[in-house]
Parts: sequence; C-alpha cells; structure tokens
Amino acid sequence: MPEKLDGATRLFPIIGDPIRFVKSPQQLSRGFAARNYNGLCVPMQVAKADLQTAMQALTLTANVDGLLVTMPHKSAAFAYCATTSDTARLLGCVSVMRRNVDGTWHGDMLDGLAFVKAQTDHGAHVKDGRALLVGAGAAGSAIAIALLKAGVHELIISDTDESRAIHLTEIVSRVSEGRVRVGPADPTGCTLVFNATPMGFADTDPLPVGADLLDSSMFVGDVIAGHGVTPFLKAAQSAGCKTANGAQMVDAVQQMMLDFLLCKRAG
Repeated sequence: MPEKLDGATRLFPIIGDPIRFVKSPQQLSRGFAARNYNGLCVPMQVAKADLQTAMQALTLTANVDGLLVTMPHKSAAFAYCATTSDTARLLGCVSVMRRNVDGTWHGDMLDGLAFVKAQTDHGAHVKDGRALLVGAGAAGSAIAIALLKAGVHELIISDTDESRAIHLTEIVSRVSEGRVRVGPADPTGCTLVFNATPMGFADTDPLPVGADLLDSSMFVGDVIAGHGVTPFLKAAQSAGCKTANGAQMVDAVQQMMLDFLLCKRAG
C-alpha cells in the first residue's frame, strides 16, 4: 500500500480475466512511489462480455488516468482508443492505455518489447537467431514484430489455428523482409523457442512444444506469469536450455509502462 493514498490519488487499473495471477499492481504502485507520483495500480476482474460496460465506467471515472490491459481484452480494447502507437495500430491491439488531454484514450502495445528485453537480459541472442514462436494471438503478434525489429534472422510462427498464423505473417510482412513463415511447432534447427500461448495456465495443459524436441543449444522463453516455472520451462531446463519466464517479462515492462502512463499526449 502506498504511503500516500488520498482523494488526489490517480488510478491505473489493470483489467483482465483471470486477474488473480497478475503482478503489476504491486510493482507499478511501487514504481509510482519511486517517482514521487501519487498513483495506484489496482486489479479489476472484467469478463470478456462485460468489457464495454467496464470501459464506459472507467472512461467516466475522472481520476482513472490509465489502464493496463491483459487477456482476453487486448484486441477488443483497441476499439476504445482514439489514438494509438504505430505498433498497436498495425496489430489492432493494446496492452496499455492513457488519457489524452481531451479525456480520450491513447493505446500502445508493449508486450513484444518487454518480452524481447526479458530474453536478452537472461542470455538470449536474438540478433541473427532462428526463432520458433508458438502462438499468434495479441501477445504473440507483438512479440513477432519485436523479434523482427531486434534482428532475428528467421521467424517461424506456429498456431493451432493455422489461419491465424498466416494472418500474422501477412500483418508483419512490411517489417519482415521475407524472414517470417508459418510452420509446425517443431524447434529443430532453431536457436530460440518461445511460447506466446496460454498453455501452462492449467496443470493439465499440453506443452506448446514437445519436450523431446528441445536441446541445450536452444534458448526457451515463456509468456506465462504468476505460475513460477511452468512445465514447459521445466522441460527446457531439464534439456539444458537457458530460459526466461513470464514474471521476468513483467519485470522488464515496468519502467516502459511507467514512462508511457505518466507521459501526457496532446489529443
């Protein structure tokens, strides 16, 4: 709990479903305090069917200055933004929103940048690497763009819905320069293996990539946060792989989110 909590406190809810696993409320609230800013991040359980009602209420709540957006709302929340970053506009989804000066919302997608930073901070060599990315949803889409911009040599996108993987390759074509293709969840020959799916939230989930296909030459990353070391990362570590987890991605994004949320934009 921040030392200063009063009527002047500015609110920055994080909305999602489920919400119990998120770590940002504590970390972001501490970040506000470290910057001597009277702000508080609070978790809000918002079902997919209730997003419109929640957004109407949050927009009308004058001391809500920004939002963090997590699953399953990243694509739907884009529609509530009057302005967005180029990345958010390209992908049609957002992970953070802040007020424009006219009270409307400005959105951005930071997941990809945070994910790549977490990987490199923990030993991944992204530039000139060959990467398998499993999952072509909102987070996977942002990660794909960030990997390509970070200089990955080849990116293979796999999704159980192949049409979604194909759609993502088409979206990123303007930044991919022929370095991206759709393929199976087979990491053979890859130096980087990344899970951007929800597989790992439940103990009964299958692994996004077969454990027998992993070897010690691969760096393995997972977006799942709040679950400690996921079964996928345990399998990777057993194979001798270096790894990065979703909690480390959350750590990597904190300063990015603070910079974004506390920057006023003309609108």
